[in-house]
Amino acid sequence: MAADPSIVDVADADFAREVLEHSARVPVIVDFWAPWCGPCRQLGPALERAVGEQRGLVRLAKVNVDESPEVARQFRVQSIPLVIAFKDGAPVAEFLGAQPEPVVRRFVASLVPSEADRLAQDGVELFAAGHANAAEERFRAALEKDARHAQALLGLARVLGAGGKAAEALDLLERIVSAPPAVEQEAARLAAELRTGSAPAADLDAARARATAAPDDLAAQLELGRALAAARRYDEALPVLLALVEHDKSFADEAARKAMVDIFDVLGRDHPLVDDYRPALSRVLFR
Repeated sequence: MAADPSIVDVADADFAREVLEHSARVPVIVDFWAPWCGPCRQLGPALERAVGEQRGLVRLAKVNVDESPEVARQFRVQSIPLVIAFKDGAPVAEFLGAQPEPVVRRFVASLVPSEADRLAQDGVELFAAGHANAAEERFRAALEKDARHAQALLGLARVLGAGGKAAEALDLLERIVSAPPAVEQEAARLAAELRTGSAPAADLDAARARATAAPDDLAAQLELGRALAAARRYDEALPVLLALVEHDKSFADEAARKAMVDIFDVLGRDHPLVDDYRPALSRVLFR
């Protein structure tokens, strides 16, 4: 392994940690190579020099395809050298075959985080450490540099949502476009969480009483479903909302269906409640 700490050897067992997870902090360039590959031996030193010049702003992960067959299979490596760059857990750029050193340097330089990237990453770390005000300052500073910066928009939405400013947070999330899949998925999850949490949990008892007293009042049933979701009592909210969809799927601009979809996004696709209620909702909608 190279002496430079920004250049590492990676195998099947640690690829997820050393590449996918690490790429949330700095871009990671993966060099798929093998000792018997002549072009690989030409390209490798040029990549190492270009990455080393960036002084830790970019990481190089070297994957020997002979020793890491699972990773090679996952990324459909059929010819080497193959170079794939990752940010936020997703591939963002690649090239195949040995390239002249100036081309390699331009490729690496294009991945170096911008000032907005660095400010947004500072914000993420500050918010995780509990410093919401300082995190908000970093995210806003990043957006002054790049008004469409997806990570800064998501981070600021998190801060505002945690501070009870759901409407402002949702406006920010709507501005996220053409982001890495991981960022788009988290933005969708956070938006769903903010929407489901918009009904005050303190109103739950009153909503339950109104719904019980008037079982045919669709507005009262919807209010109860939303209040249960806001209180994170999803196992109780989903049957109430599903019953409302069964009764009148178009009521209040399909509000019950939309609330169920938001709960699915909050819980995640592998949650048992999602496994039960997503098919049930589909059966009601398409029967």
